[in-house]
Amino acid sequence: MKANIHPVYNQISATCVCGNTFKTGSTKKEIRTEICSACHPFFTGTQKIVDTEGRVERFMKKYNLDVKGQKKA
Repeated sequence: MKANIHPVYNQISATCVCGNTFKTGSTKKEIRTEICSACHPFFTGTQKIVDTEGRVERFMKKYNLDVKGQKKA
């Protein structure tokens, strides 16, 4: 490898918006993420819908569904 052309690779602390922090390696000084393994639906088994335009509510209303996706009585 050539000298003085590679970035410095440090161990840093990455932070998620949920408050979870973990150690990783990077050339950046800090990393902030929107979602991590502690809050991701695949790893937690919970459903989390992020909808800013109201699409989910319109779909639920159109097909007369409740929060769990079942028909309302």
